[in-house]
Amino acid sequence: MTDYARLLPLAQEAVDLARDLMRTLQPGALTFKGDRDMASEVDYAIERAVRAHLAAKAPDIGFLGEEYGDSGDATALTWALDPVDGTVNFVHGSPLCAISLGLMHGADAVLGVIDLPFLGTRYHAAKGHGAYANNRRIHASRVTDLRDAVVAIGDYAVGTGASGKNTERLAITEQLTRHVQRIRMHGSAAIDLAWLAHGRIDAFIMLSNKPWDTVAGVAVAREAGALVVDLDGTPHSVHAVATIGGNDLLLPSILTLVQRSLERTEPDQG
Repeated sequence: MTDYARLLPLAQEAVDLARDLMRTLQPGALTFKGDRDMASEVDYAIERAVRAHLAAKAPDIGFLGEEYGDSGDATALTWALDPVDGTVNFVHGSPLCAISLGLMHGADAVLGVIDLPFLGTRYHAAKGHGAYANNRRIHASRVTDLRDAVVAIGDYAVGTGASGKNTERLAITEQLTRHVQRIRMHGSAAIDLAWLAHGRIDAFIMLSNKPWDTVAGVAVAREAGALVVDLDGTPHSVHAVATIGGNDLLLPSILTLVQRSLERTEPDQG
């Protein structure tokens, strides 16, 4: 098996650069990418810095960033970066934002570094080597009953088709209110997946999947013992349509709740 951990020092260096920029720069002018979707000057500055650093140190590895897209020739290994995951939070001065740098081998998440610059925590993992928060080993929660579970959900949709997408999200939220201990919406998929790994939440539901949002977090969550799957229960990959996570005992109940909620929102075919 490939030892992806050899690339962790390089990934940590790149995230060090990103963290320093995020902590010292102001958001600056906003670039609107769609309905209620934006990037700050810091998003672009971090991506340029990380992209340049990794290209100089590992030119044979591809790169996919949220703001500037992909670069480099097709390769088995590709970095996936969200320079500011939770841009709206960052712009509003909330500490719930993160830098998310992952590594894909084909469609599989194999390494992740997630830094929470304003909360003083860094998560990292490489396939086969465990998951860590500030260099201390972490494990996913072992909660087994929905009634005891704290479940995080992804942001509601904006932009084209948001109304239909949010009908599904609201149906899931309504069912969660009936069955789980608490619901949380942090506004950052990287934080949700890192906190799933750390046992700070017990499950995570997001009806979307962008590699820059999920690769690092999926790698960290899996190494902490969580399962992360697609909507149909198959293992999560960059091709998944949803990102659903929990431990092996809780996840079946979460997945059933999501699937039944979505069935109720389907139009009557009769």
